[in-house]
Amino acid sequence: MAFSSGNSSGPMADINVTPLVDVMLVLLIIFIITAPLMSHKVKVELPEANLIQNPDTAPDRKNPITVAVKEDGKLYWNDEEVSKETLESRFATAAQQTPQPPLNLRGDKTTKMKVINEVTKIAQGQGMLDVGFVATKDKQGQ
Repeated sequence: MAFSSGNSSGPMADINVTPLVDVMLVLLIIFIITAPLMSHKVKVELPEANLIQNPDTAPDRKNPITVAVKEDGKLYWNDEEVSKETLESRFATAAQQTPQPPLNLRGDKTTKMKVINEVTKIAQGQGMLDVGFVATKDKQGQ
């Protein structure tokens, strides 16, 4: 017997359920406290999407600016090679347009991220708001 006062020669074979009961009571109290809080609802008014856009009011997305950055640091504005100074002035001009055209920044596989980051900072410094990065999927087997 577990409560006998004599020397027992073997280990006690009864399971101690006190820690289990303690954990279950703590969980019960937590659920009792949090259950009323979970039923409280907050009404959120979400914006409605306008799926059919009027072509007259839709932003002009047909002519994005594409800037390509090569591994050796050469810059291309819509497939025309430019310098950093020319790039800055063209960014400033494009930033003044209404609506502002989106900028697609494309780099080679081996182009350092440092160079792409510099071009991004130049574009944002001149006021370009919509800067995107162009990536292509790798073809299998290459």
